[in-house]
Amino acid sequence: MTDLSQTIAPKSDQLNADDLIGGPRTITVTKVSQMREPDQPIAVYFEGDGGKPYKPGKSMRRVLVRVWGKDGAAYAGRRMTLYRDDTVMFGGVAVGGIRISHMSDIDQAVTIPLTVTRASRKPFTVRPLPAQRGPSGGKPNGEDTRTKLLRIAREKAALGHADLDDWLDRLSAGQRAVVDEIQAELRDIAADADDRPPPEDNSFPGFAPADEEVA
Repeated sequence: MTDLSQTIAPKSDQLNADDLIGGPRTITVTKVSQMREPDQPIAVYFEGDGGKPYKPGKSMRRVLVRVWGKDGAAYAGRRMTLYRDDTVMFGGVAVGGIRISHMSDIDQAVTIPLTVTRASRKPFTVRPLPAQRGPSGGKPNGEDTRTKLLRIAREKAALGHADLDDWLDRLSAGQRAVVDEIQAELRDIAADADDRPPPEDNSFPGFAPADEEVA
């Protein structure tokens, strides 16, 4: 097979919509960094990025915050599927852009209203990304579903009661039953987090809703 997609990749310092002409791509996040660029304040680095991180536009940053929370440091190890959306407009012209179709660490679809034009919004849906299987068919890194759920619960609790409760509200009944087994521990962790002086704000700049064309 001769892969022509590698010959049409644009020269850029970031993942570009044209990089996805050949089809969607599922990435595993390695870290999230804050940039000094006002229009692209966040860079999402991922395995095999070749030094070209994904710099989500404001609409996709809203999706990330809604689904995974505002702490970008917690994204490491999580996965999402990116695709090219030819209908993305900029300056009144369809130029194409990168969209997120699936995300890990959720058990059901999440729908969010996103700005399409200054006068309208449209629902945007992200679906769960199936768990990644290891070579033997088992869970990656030997972590089963229960262990992973409890780990994430403790991570959320370490952010304080507000983040913990927001995450708990999005769990299924079965997941909540598992987490409730360590409810007292989680509340103690969250109480300690709430008592600590507030850390430097890790929320994504520009997350507050604004009327603008989606870039």
